[in-house]
Amino acid sequence: MMAGMAGADGMPGETGRDETFAALHREHYEQLVRLARFLVDDRGTGEELVQDAFVRVYRAWSRVEDPVRYVRRAVVNGARSQLRHRAVVRRYAPPALPPGAPADEEVVVRSQHADVVDALGTLPRRQRECLVLRYYLDLSEADIATTLGISRGSVKSHASRGLTALGRRLEEPT
Repeated sequence: MMAGMAGADGMPGETGRDETFAALHREHYEQLVRLARFLVDDRGTGEELVQDAFVRVYRAWSRVEDPVRYVRRAVVNGARSQLRHRAVVRRYAPPALPPGAPADEEVVVRSQHADVVDALGTLPRRQRECLVLRYYLDLSEADIATTLGISRGSVKSHASRGLTALGRRLEEPT
């Protein structure tokens, strides 16, 4: 732990913790923002990740042995999470229309996308999880089984039932 003013129990007191934390922030903020920026390719997002990391280290201060390592790891983990989120957003985006497509075609595509998402929401949890992991995240049956903590056979069964139910729901007249 970084040096600070010790309280009665030998641990940095509230004032010492705040001063030590402020010094940590001053000394490492810009370096961590650069790290985050390189990882997520966006300074604004990088700054948010670093601020979130500093909030985490402050809240966990009494349990943190090496605040510099902790905050650095929190930035890297936050960047990974941000990149995963971006990938999911890209996968959920409705397909782009070719240039010059009729204006109403976009409305139809968006409506179909919304219908699929709505129909997924009506499926039982396991079926929905298996289908989303398979078709939106493009995971293999083995990866899905590991992620959900179930057997590959269960993944096949849930996916098959989910596809059948999804097909029925999407064929229903609205």
